[in-house]
Amino acid sequence: MRASPGEQLRKLREGLGLSMRDVEMASEKLAGRYGESEYLIPISRLSSIETGSSIPSIHRLYALSVTYHVDIRALLLLYEIDLANVASDSALIPVPKTHLMQGATAGLTARIPVRVDPAFDINRTSNLGRLIEKWGVAPLAFLQEFAGSEYTYGYIGARDFFMYPLLLPGSFIQVDEHRTEILTGPWRTELERPIYFVETHEGYTCCWLEEDADKLLLRPHHLSPERARILRRPRDVELIGQVVGLAMRLDCWPEPERVQKLLQ
Repeated sequence: MRASPGEQLRKLREGLGLSMRDVEMASEKLAGRYGESEYLIPISRLSSIETGSSIPSIHRLYALSVTYHVDIRALLLLYEIDLANVASDSALIPVPKTHLMQGATAGLTARIPVRVDPAFDINRTSNLGRLIEKWGVAPLAFLQEFAGSEYTYGYIGARDFFMYPLLLPGSFIQVDEHRTEILTGPWRTELERPIYFVETHEGYTCCWLEEDADKLLLRPHHLSPERARILRRPRDVELIGQVVGLAMRLDCWPEPERVQKLLQ
């Protein structure tokens, strides 16, 4: 049976050889430093916290974290408050205005790629899930929202103009592998039309799709310099999934001359 939060706090204190009086004196130093009495933890209050009859306030929890030399996030976890869930929990509570994301996740960490297959070519559209050799930890907690076995991730190659200018070369995409049904519309705008991530003998690309028996029509954006392609399925093309997320810079539009040069 898991020990209660109070019991775990008591074990932390005793493991450090601290008495209740030591904790009280430490909290007095913090209260004096910041001129805030909310940091004070009298012996009677510490006793009630350790027995579970009361929950420490945010000031007292901070005082305990610095006194015990423990990250405050670890103490919050004792009370089943996981700051790693800030991103997903925030998604449950939408706000009407566009805003900057501040503060809450600045010190958190997330797993991100730290070593990629040397064969990775920035000029070719790729399936990142097959290229990442090692994951590491970085202070970017919101990235963990992209973690999930149902998703794969793609990079639009520097020479891939198939969905240009809707998807710019150098963009990162998130693909839902469960969404493999080819929808036929109608759509009010091109932004509503599903974009699919496919693999052909030449590599990966993003495209609009149309289905005709065992053939797939890979349709580029109408402003793209590329041409539509008709391929047999599954011999010549595999549908990976539907693009559901996008990370794209908006200040790197290539000049028309450069586009034509890259395609030569």
